[in-house]
Amino acid sequence: MKKLFLLLNILGLSILGCSQEQDFNKMVTDLISKEVPLFNPQTDSLPAEAILLDARQKKEYNTSHIKGAKFVSFKDFDLDSIKDIPKDHEIIVYCTVGYRSGKVGEQLQKAGYTNVKNMYGGIFQWVNSGHEVVNEKGESTEKVHCYNKKWSQWLEVGEKVY
Repeated sequence: MKKLFLLLNILGLSILGCSQEQDFNKMVTDLISKEVPLFNPQTDSLPAEAILLDARQKKEYNTSHIKGAKFVSFKDFDLDSIKDIPKDHEIIVYCTVGYRSGKVGEQLQKAGYTNVKNMYGGIFQWVNSGHEVVNEKGESTEKVHCYNKKWSQWLEVGEKVY
């Protein structure tokens, strides 16, 4: 009987875990741009030559970001901030879950950038997939800015910061 109870608990937790992942995937799919191709940090390898653009707010970027990422902001995005990047260079834009970065990706495409991708699930998917983030000093950190408490439910690992 104990074994059956344990098995049912394990299966129940697995079902709940799948449901959480399915809910996250549905939310991301509903929010992100359909115009910009996707880079999925759970399944895709990050090309060494790719340029990463962080489209979050400065306080989010300062809390943690992907090593080597350039802060560009969504709210104040300016094409002049990336004018040194060749238009055919691979660019991966990310934000918290992919909405803001998708909008920046669309602007890049309209400006003639031909190899732009939006990071599926944003920094949450990056961290949830076991990848490292660094703070403003370039040091590895567990902290991830969650945008707000509602969005924090999608961050499964790391220290949530608001």
